Amino acid sequence: MMSQGSPPDDDDEDGGGYRKPPRTTRFAKGQSGYPAGRPRGRHREAPYEAVLGRMVTIREGGVERDVKADEAFLLQHTKRALEGDGAATRTTLAVIEYAKERISTLHGFIRTITRVIVAPGSVTYALMPLRMARKLDPYRETARMALEPWLVEAALAHLDRKLSPTEQRTIVKATRTPYKVKWPEWWSEYP
Repeated sequence: MMSQGSPPDDDDEDGGGYRKPPRTTRFAKGQSGYPAGRPRGRHREAPYEAVLGRMVTIREGGVERDVKADEAFLLQHTKRALEGDGAATRTTLAVIEYAKERISTLHGFIRTITRVIVAPGSVTYALMPLRMARKLDPYRETARMALEPWLVEAALAHLDRKLSPTEQRTIVKATRTPYKVKWPEWWSEYP
C-alpha cells in the first residue's frame, strides 16, 4: 500500500512524477533553458524615447494634425492645467521654466566667465582643451607637455621636407605615445 504523500512507483523509473519531469524532456546538463537568449538591440533605447518620439494624430477644434507624442503629451497636460488640475499646473510651469532655461543657454546667453592669464607665447592652455597635448605631471604647474600621436601624424603628413635624425629624436621624445604613431617611410629614428 502506498502512503499519501509519496509519488507513484511506476514514474520513478523515468524520473517523472510530482515536480520531477520525465528525464527525456529535461534539459541536458550544461544546456540553457533559453538557448536563443534575448534578441540583440531590443532594449537599446529608453522606453520613453521609443514612445515619445513617435508621431500621433490629434484633433483640435475639429481639425486633425500629426505631432510628436511628446508634444501631444504636453498639450494634453497644459489643457488639464488650464481646467484647474493643480498637479498638472505645477508640472506645466516646471516644464515652461526648464524650456526657458534651455533656450537661454542655446541662444548664447553667458552664464559663467572664466579668465585665465597666459604668458605670451605659451600654448599650453590651448593644447590641453583641444586634446593636442597632455601634461606629463598634471599636478605640477611647470610639468612637461607631450604631444598626442594623432597631432604628430597630421603634422608630418603636411611637412614639406625630411627631418634630420636630431629633429626626429626631438619629435619622438615630445610625443606622448610614440609607438602609436604611423611614422613616414623616410623616418629613421623610431622609439
